Amino acid sequence: VCVIAHVTAVRMPAFLRHDEEKFFLTAGGKEPAPSIYDPATRELSVVVPSYNEEDRLPLMMDEALDYLEKRQKQDPSFTYEVIVVDDGSKDQTKEVALKYSKKYGSDKVRVLPLVKNRGKGGAVRMGVFSSRGEKILMADADGATKFPDIEKVEEGLKNLQPLPNGMGISCGSRAHLEKDSIAKRSYFRTLLMYGFHFLVWFLCVKEIRDTQCGFKLLTRKAAEETFTTLHIERWAFDVELLYIAQRLKIPIAEVAVNWTEIEGSKLVPFWSWLQMGRDLLFIRLRYMTGAWKLETRKYN
Repeated sequence: VCVIAHVTAVRMPAFLRHDEEKFFLTAGGKEPAPSIYDPATRELSVVVPSYNEEDRLPLMMDEALDYLEKRQKQDPSFTYEVIVVDDGSKDQTKEVALKYSKKYGSDKVRVLPLVKNRGKGGAVRMGVFSSRGEKILMADADGATKFPDIEKVEEGLKNLQPLPNGMGISCGSRAHLEKDSIAKRSYFRTLLMYGFHFLVWFLCVKEIRDTQCGFKLLTRKAAEETFTTLHIERWAFDVELLYIAQRLKIPIAEVAVNWTEIEGSKLVPFWSWLQMGRDLLFIRLRYMTGAWKLETRKYN
């Protein structure tokens, strides 16, 4: 297995950005996307990976923008942007996002359509690489985590001060809700959940109890360092992200957040867990054998 993992590994993450993906869509046309290497011009960027989310996206966007607009009225110096990354959707996700861009302005709500589906990790990375924020928040399109809980993860990041080289990550966590969630799950799904948690702990990340909550706040420098090294583009990308962060000695906080399970998940219980289990094994073996190295590459 070690030999297969080593031989089949791509040395550095493949990152192909199509010409169409270098622009945000606006109500009036297109607008060039910035780069993660540019100086930050916003306090907060919210990256929302979206694949066939026309039904669930409006609830999340309404809650997020209502909070962000109220916060900006209370503190005019607070600036933000919401980047909806349409991950090759086959429904009206892009059109739904564009309605919000038209309502709030393309400077606040930005729509980045991808030519083809890359997976959640690939979509988040594209949004991160096109962001302008000093802090970058990953937020799921289903709105399972209440958006005002951003204040909790911000507090978690603040408690990590001083940050080495301006790098820090604060992760929302559902670990405190585990007992309640088990009562609502089938024995099979509970078994899969415990198996996945064990593999994460045994192979990759020991200090973080919930690696998969899609509510994570990163400083701009931490996002640059981790996402330029990231290889996994599907469900297990969170684990590799935190694995890289730990190897780079980036401080990580884990903060309890409110979470509600929303119908319409794209996670297929058995096959998605199987794919994630394979990816976890490959993360550990490929870094251990030197097939993957902790080196960053500046993307054009």
